[in-house]
Amino acid sequence: MATNIRGNADSKNGSNNSYTIVGRGVVTRAQLVKETTNGQHPNHHVVKNISGKKSVRANPDKTTENNIDK
Repeated sequence: MATNIRGNADSKNGSNNSYTIVGRGVVTRAQLVKETTNGQHPNHHVVKNISGKKSVRANPDKTTENNIDK
């Protein structure tokens, strides 16, 4: 269970094709979406963009310190 996930902004348009999990390293978008859907990252959720591509976002709260795209 990760609490500190960062997007790598590694696509042509700056979206996240991979994410860095502190203490674990880089994981692909597909892997993180699968893990989040399976409940492994309870402080995060999966969203779809307008073209249907799934991404992971931090659950809303009062702090910005745990946001993926900080």
